[in-house]
Amino acid sequence: MQHEPFFGLNSYHVALAVVGVVVILARWLPRLISKREPAAAPLMILFGAAAALMIPGMPSVPDPRQAPLPWELVSELTVIVALFGAGMRIDNLRPWKRWIPTVRMLGIAMPLTILAVALLGMGIAGLTAAGAILLGAVLAPTDPVLAADVQVGPPQEGEEHPVRFTLTTEAGLNDGLAFPFVYLGLIVAAEGLNPGAWAVDWLLLDVVYRIALGALMGWLGGRALGYILFTVPRGAILAETGSGVIALAGVLLCYGSTELIEGYGFIAVAILGLTLRRIEQDHRFHRRLHDFTESIEHALTALLLIALGSVMPILFADLTWTHFAVAILLILVIRPLSGWIALWRTDLDTRSRAVVSVYGVRGIGSIYYLCYAASHIEFTNEAQLWSLIALVILMSTILHGFTVGWAMDRLKDG
Repeated sequence: MQHEPFFGLNSYHVALAVVGVVVILARWLPRLISKREPAAAPLMILFGAAAALMIPGMPSVPDPRQAPLPWELVSELTVIVALFGAGMRIDNLRPWKRWIPTVRMLGIAMPLTILAVALLGMGIAGLTAAGAILLGAVLAPTDPVLAADVQVGPPQEGEEHPVRFTLTTEAGLNDGLAFPFVYLGLIVAAEGLNPGAWAVDWLLLDVVYRIALGALMGWLGGRALGYILFTVPRGAILAETGSGVIALAGVLLCYGSTELIEGYGFIAVAILGLTLRRIEQDHRFHRRLHDFTESIEHALTALLLIALGSVMPILFADLTWTHFAVAILLILVIRPLSGWIALWRTDLDTRSRAVVSVYGVRGIGSIYYLCYAASHIEFTNEAQLWSLIALVILMSTILHGFTVGWAMDRLKDG
């Protein structure tokens, strides 16, 4: 019997060790220079790229352009958990007036961003109309996963500054609301830029029906889950067990059932979180559930970011100067300007308005949307889209991650 070498390098074990080292370093190194919550996301991406290039024995991560399915499934699960967590963080929905900035960011800033990015995609990146629409839809939503530093605190902690409330609710809802535009890109790719042939169907089905059904299913799911957790059986309610697994199962049930009847599951799980948080609001289970889901979210996010970093050298092989131009314009001009326009004549002061406008982090949701689209249709510009989106995520996490602490401190000082 021939024995393997005593110190044989098993690529799987190498990967486990590298992931452990990268996560620890990304969380620990920033503490050497700052007491703020570390900007770990960009470091995980950069360290992941460095590991792929420098460490022998590292297994290759599937190229998302060739094998989008694993990326789609992991990013989808991450966003589901993050959206539910975003809904759970909101302690108080009222007064309803506080929702005005959120509604404006969703109804004005997001469509403006999609339009501007689509025009840029066609004008300077040379994308087809379908590819440009898809690019706008993929990059429009802000990310509930990577924007924790600008969101409200955990349940029952307060800290619901108007800026934090707006950014949290925007990130919780705009992932689902970007879906109609993803479908629009798919429709244009399949049927051409001829609105007369598909506009009515798109508005009725992909906009009105799917959004309304997602909201309804989220509300019904939240009421049903609250009943199971807090009401029956009255003498031995599940919430007293402290197990978050049953609630997570409810989230998956709500998402899956909503998708089965062609509603938007992302909207459903965000509304589920908002609805469940209204039931027995002072019960300690809400905080335990939030902490449980946040741990899952952080673990999945770390794996995705390290994996994204490891494939970035491949994706960046197709980068051109136009990709840098689009990325810089999106992060430094389009998002801030569209947000500033949307928040005109609201109750937010100038500094608050500026922070909301600037801090729209791009991330995991963009990965999911592009994988979803790629699995449904063959796009002419798919390689370009992946290069650009990877660049935007990297730039966004770096610029936003390393400045958010300063910005929120300035907000407190104001």
